[in-house]
Amino acid sequence: MSSDWSACPPHPQESLKDYVCRLRQQQNWTQAQLATAAGVHRQTIGKIEKGQTQRLNQRARNGLAFALSIPAEYLDALSQGKPITPVSSVKFCPQCWRPGQTPDPMWTDLRSHFCFACGTRLINQCAQCQQPILSLQFRFCPYCGKAYQSQATRST
Repeated sequence: MSSDWSACPPHPQESLKDYVCRLRQQQNWTQAQLATAAGVHRQTIGKIEKGQTQRLNQRARNGLAFALSIPAEYLDALSQGKPITPVSSVKFCPQCWRPGQTPDPMWTDLRSHFCFACGTRLINQCAQCQQPILSLQFRFCPYCGKAYQSQATRST
């Protein structure tokens, strides 16, 4: 089983409930564990997995994306019934992002190149090995071991 959950896009014709349930089960989590990791109420996960809701508020969307280590755009597309557009990497501000926090949704906008809060250029690849950053679940590059946060002082 792969540990890179960002490489788990939804299957064609897969619903939001099936997708969230599949990823949760791949990680061997209960609904309560996923809810805790996503920072949402357990009933929210229950409603999603029972198919009682197709709409996600921003907190649930960002929390699930962070907990499952997937792009929030996948959840948006499933909620709205739109086709999935592949996301090749994650962008974040090396000054404002803190490990363990959900990235600011403004950073994920395709048009965003700079942080709206501090003006720092957003990064989407490791400064040391130039590999794309696929997930912010961990604070180190999986290819070379370099900490993403230490890149802040070098990139500005």
